[in-house]
Amino acid sequence: MSLDPITLSVIQAGLQQVCDEMDLTFSRAAFSPVIAEANDRSDGIYDAADGALIAQGAGGLPVFVGTMQYSTRTLIEMIADGHVGAPEPGDIYIVNDPYLGGTHLMDVRFARPYYRGGKLVCWLSNTGHWPDTGGAVPGGFSASATAVEQEGLRLPPVKLFKRGQMDTEIYAIICSNIRVADQRIGDVRAQAAALELGSERLDVLMDRYGDETVSDAIAELRRRAADQMRAFIRNIPEGPHQSIAWVDSDGVVNEPLAIRLSIRRQGDDLSFDFTGSSDPCLGPMNSVRATTLSSVYLAMRHIFPEVPISAGAFEPLHVTGIEGTFLDAQYPRPVSGCAAEVSQRIAEAVFAALVGALPDRVTAAPAGTSGNFALGGHDPARGRDFVMYQLSGGGYGGYANGDGISNGCSTIGISKAPPVEIMEQAFPVLYHHYALNEGSGGAGENRGGFGLDYEVELRRGHAKASFVMDHGRYGPQGVLGGQDGAPNEVTVWQAGVAYTPEHLSKEQDIPLNPGDRVHVRTPGGGGYGKPFLRDPETVAEDVRLGRYSIAQAAELFGVALSDAPEYVVDAKATNALRRR
Repeated sequence: MSLDPITLSVIQAGLQQVCDEMDLTFSRAAFSPVIAEANDRSDGIYDAADGALIAQGAGGLPVFVGTMQYSTRTLIEMIADGHVGAPEPGDIYIVNDPYLGGTHLMDVRFARPYYRGGKLVCWLSNTGHWPDTGGAVPGGFSASATAVEQEGLRLPPVKLFKRGQMDTEIYAIICSNIRVADQRIGDVRAQAAALELGSERLDVLMDRYGDETVSDAIAELRRRAADQMRAFIRNIPEGPHQSIAWVDSDGVVNEPLAIRLSIRRQGDDLSFDFTGSSDPCLGPMNSVRATTLSSVYLAMRHIFPEVPISAGAFEPLHVTGIEGTFLDAQYPRPVSGCAAEVSQRIAEAVFAALVGALPDRVTAAPAGTSGNFALGGHDPARGRDFVMYQLSGGGYGGYANGDGISNGCSTIGISKAPPVEIMEQAFPVLYHHYALNEGSGGAGENRGGFGLDYEVELRRGHAKASFVMDHGRYGPQGVLGGQDGAPNEVTVWQAGVAYTPEHLSKEQDIPLNPGDRVHVRTPGGGGYGKPFLRDPETVAEDVRLGRYSIAQAAELFGVALSDAPEYVVDAKATNALRRR
């Protein structure tokens, strides 16, 4: 069937709208702030035959663009092999096993078959970050875990809903293995409701255009996405384009892990070779295969955002050399840091490799950490336990046409930090300040954006704090002569005494009593281009806004300013500084 461009475009927008409405339903109905406020979730539509991505919500986390495709494909294969019960209308499978196409255990996936006239047409699937799935520490981010069992409850694909009714026995097993279990029912119902709404909206779309027309449109959109990606790839020099990105440590052995990448163009395909990356590690900074591939895909989505989200966009991208490295974790390697941290180092490696070849499209390294901070304990005023999870933003890298964004969301998502007011209402904490980490962006012709600076105090009861962050040892990379951004900094104040974790931004089970505080400064983005090429008047504006001091303007950018309130540029002195 030949589809006219208008019908094809309308169906494409309709599929996107179905996913967007699922995203909104999920967030608005969820109980947990990390989903309801931070939007750490995603919804999509996947092919019935191979699980290939058809559409994903624009408000969903980009890192799930590949992982949900792989987890759906694995589910289809396990059903075909008889390892999982065959689907029926109204069924919803639950799975969080990282080694079956997932991320970390806290990212819990639901998958629902979609039928038309008794035929399985596609799968509706979503992922939500649960605040806790059991394990050694509240929140699941065990910085010193050496096996996945220490990180929480691992679920293979099982039917949590059967013909529309929740299996209370399976739900009871789940609740018996996680903290604050009474609060999970809100997230479970929200996740299931999003898929129900998606099924209803997809019915409307199929009824309007017909099953065959929509099916043909999906196939055509996949083909066009592949063609568009290949057209962009043809503009990249053959290479090799090489880079190295570093993970601070694995949380157990205090040594950095290397991600070594070589990118080559072969015709209109692109290969990503990670040969030489570090071996599997003891701690939780291993990455499963699905997350590694998804990290490459999302990095290319950042570079070529014009290519629509579809499995076709990934077909020209080929990842090799991860076998036997920490980028292809096998059971029972711990993986809690893979989705939020290692994934961003992989994307950073892609950016660093291609910025020389595509200087107008690729930025300097962004903050590259989700700032995973979990606090779990007992609130005596409410007579119950709590698990608080917070992610936070950081600076984006400078780019060809401007400075990086300050306090932007992570590379792998669009999640935003929950509002301070919501956190203070939900948990026994008080934020002393929540502001930009001024001056943290790497100096450059276009400087990096600034990270976040916040301090939170435990008001009552007792709690334990855990962190799985990164970029504490090395700041985000500057490019083309730009300087690195400031690194992550974590300080814990216990009874007035400052404590810095040995692994800088990774630690678990730090005891807190009322009045104890946690102070976090997230990284700024890397600088783009040589700092002495930055416009002096722009430097003066930064100083006027309190972003840098007069001394920093001279040291970092070679700009001499008067100490008058208007900070006038001394052109003669500036030229002298820049000639040094």
